[in-house]
Amino acid sequence: MAAPTELRFKNPAIFICDMQEKFRNVIYEFDSIVTTTVKLLTYAQSLSIPIHTTTQTSAKLGPTVPAIASLLPSPPHDKTKFSMLVPSIAAQLPPQSRVAIVGIESHICITQTALDLRDAGHFPYVIADGVSSCNSAEVGIALDRLRSEPGITVCSSEGWMYECLGDASHPLFKGLITVVKSKLSETSKVLSVLPPAPKM
Repeated sequence: MAAPTELRFKNPAIFICDMQEKFRNVIYEFDSIVTTTVKLLTYAQSLSIPIHTTTQTSAKLGPTVPAIASLLPSPPHDKTKFSMLVPSIAAQLPPQSRVAIVGIESHICITQTALDLRDAGHFPYVIADGVSSCNSAEVGIALDRLRSEPGITVCSSEGWMYECLGDASHPLFKGLITVVKSKLSETSKVLSVLPPAPKM
């Protein structure tokens, strides 16, 4: 049997929401979501997956953090809207795209982006180890809410990566496993803190 040449996801994409330097000291586990985002960007390069990035009012809140900016194929779309589904990005998305969403804040921009993508006929995947908020409690509340929304999936970054490819015999599987192995310890560390455990 010939190896598959198509991805399981016909129209994958990655959304990176407002990962700006000004937020570094106020977002719970900001460095952890940077780690997850860099992993997804590395994976996206090996599979040529489109990347869409935003900044929130960059004139006031500054640019994307350097670790992410250095891997972006194009400049971020600056916005004032909370949702990332602004016209300039919406116009680039093929129908029924399967979009991995990372960034901030879970209960505001991430939630509204997921809802807008779903309502526009896409399939949003909120990456639980790649989203956060200033208040860690907001993350769990947002993820619980999103799990209850039809058409929205909450999953891990690694889960999305494997599902996107779909087959170990795919010619691009080596690129996936290389990323997974090279980020093994970082992924384990991130998953120990994201999503945050509920306070008792």
